[in-house]
Amino acid sequence: MLNYLTYIVAAWIFLWGLYGIVTSKNLVHQVVCAAVLQTSTYVLLLGIGFKVGGTAPIFADIPVGTSVVDPLVQALMLTDIVVEATVMALLLSMVVKSNEVAGTVDPEELRVLTG
Repeated sequence: MLNYLTYIVAAWIFLWGLYGIVTSKNLVHQVVCAAVLQTSTYVLLLGIGFKVGGTAPIFADIPVGTSVVDPLVQALMLTDIVVEATVMALLLSMVVKSNEVAGTVDPEELRVLTG
């Protein structure tokens, strides 16, 4: 049951982030909602990598046959965090540049921008 609950929470966070992106009238708010949407992948990866009674995947001092969590999921989580930070920094810099050029962060007013 716990495994299904994490998938439901991940889907709920994803849908709220997507709803915020679709309904927002501010580019900064859209970037924040994209960060929330990306957070759903953390919850999804936690749900995938969770194992009841699992220990850390350090095999130096544990007996053979001990249940451990998947280290690949942990590596994917760290990679996901780095990618999210990079994408959010890039998106926020694009918002700042569009505000400098057009004087607004409203997506409706940014329809006509020239080079």
